[in-house]
Amino acid sequence: MLSSSFALAGPSAISLGGEAPRDDAWFAALRAREFARLDRSGEAYLDYTGSALYADSQVQVHLEFLAESVLGNPHSQSVASLRSTEVIEDARRLALAFFSADPDEYEVVFTANASGGVRLVAEAFQFRPGSRLVLSADNHNSVNGIREIARARGADVAYARLDDELRLESPERSLTRTIAPSLFAFPAQSNFSGAQHPLGLIDMAQRAGYAVLLDAAAFVPTNALRLDAVRPEFVVLSFYKMFGYPTGVGALIARRDALAALVRPWFAGGTVEFVSTQNQTHMLKAGAEAFEDGTPNFASIAAVPAGLELLGEIGMDNVKRRVGQLTAQLLGELTALRHPDGRAMARVYGPNDERARGGTVTFNVVGRSGRVVPYQHVEQAALASGVSIRGGCFCNPGAAERAFGFPAVESAACMDRARREGFTVEGFAECLGGNVAVGAVRASIGIATNEADIGRLIGVVTESC
Repeated sequence: MLSSSFALAGPSAISLGGEAPRDDAWFAALRAREFARLDRSGEAYLDYTGSALYADSQVQVHLEFLAESVLGNPHSQSVASLRSTEVIEDARRLALAFFSADPDEYEVVFTANASGGVRLVAEAFQFRPGSRLVLSADNHNSVNGIREIARARGADVAYARLDDELRLESPERSLTRTIAPSLFAFPAQSNFSGAQHPLGLIDMAQRAGYAVLLDAAAFVPTNALRLDAVRPEFVVLSFYKMFGYPTGVGALIARRDALAALVRPWFAGGTVEFVSTQNQTHMLKAGAEAFEDGTPNFASIAAVPAGLELLGEIGMDNVKRRVGQLTAQLLGELTALRHPDGRAMARVYGPNDERARGGTVTFNVVGRSGRVVPYQHVEQAALASGVSIRGGCFCNPGAAERAFGFPAVESAACMDRARREGFTVEGFAECLGGNVAVGAVRASIGIATNEADIGRLIGVVTESC
């Protein structure tokens, strides 16, 4: 249980310790204490890659703090403003500590989400002719979008390909040496398949002349990221994916030297030391504040330390171990499902075992005829059963195209047709001949998941056939 000291003494009172081993009984007690609403509502929540669930005590501690505090816009020297500034700076300090980041080397820029952090880097990175942007084919669309800015400024864009398990295949081939400002962007963990890509790629890319943007949004909810061991220039994440609350707050954690090398193409309130209209000039603030447009979400940022405390109390090694055990169970049960004739009832995309993977499992249900059951049908069955999962391509077209085997020429023609006639999943599938899966089902596991939740999902799969 989180202590109430946060509400009384402020966020600096929390502790990030807690690596004592946690067994099944401990996690069952955690669920009963902090997530009892799951069992009261009869829901099975398996969409942690979409968002984690917040613990009851996180909300309670935050509300108590707000009820006892007078907070004002931090861009001032009033008592209330200075209190908000202290809240923000405390949250920055605790976030750096959580990720073992040296405050002399790294800064925290608060954003609305991971996508907001990506955009800050993309807009301000000094792409020019001769620059290279290398993306893994497995990337969220928020990262894929960087290519439009890079191309517009004359940079070359390349993609590192994926193998049959949706892992990066010989990424060093794409990381050709460069001397112009260049960027390599990849996810520590796939939001599509759960595959974890080697963090050793960071050093490899840096030695080839690239700055590195690490998308940690799917990785850090269940894995420790130590920025004293790996040192990417930029890391983006969303706190709600880590611990559910608050929504609307993320972070760009950036090396100070890399942040200083960015050139913002515009300015906004809160980011400047001064602006002149008659002289049409301005001076940006130094460091993180130069990238936090407008008023920071100070009331919500005040909730970040309680979430960090929750994960600190559990211990990230324990989180990883627990999620790994349940993921292995889900994979085992899915791959064991068989029709009477022995054919598999589910097709898993990505790693089929626990090696270098997280708690995200993407699959399709296969009917008795051997054809894939449309993911929408499985979603409807899950909805009727009170099981929260997700369907589609999960904003990750590169992993989806590789997983589903989209033929490049045919899919390009179908996309051209969709531009003329409008896009629907059903229309795109029909255009491809109706024999290619367009979308899948994604289940993802978190700290409140238990074996019964997995059993209910398996029931949905069997009913969908």
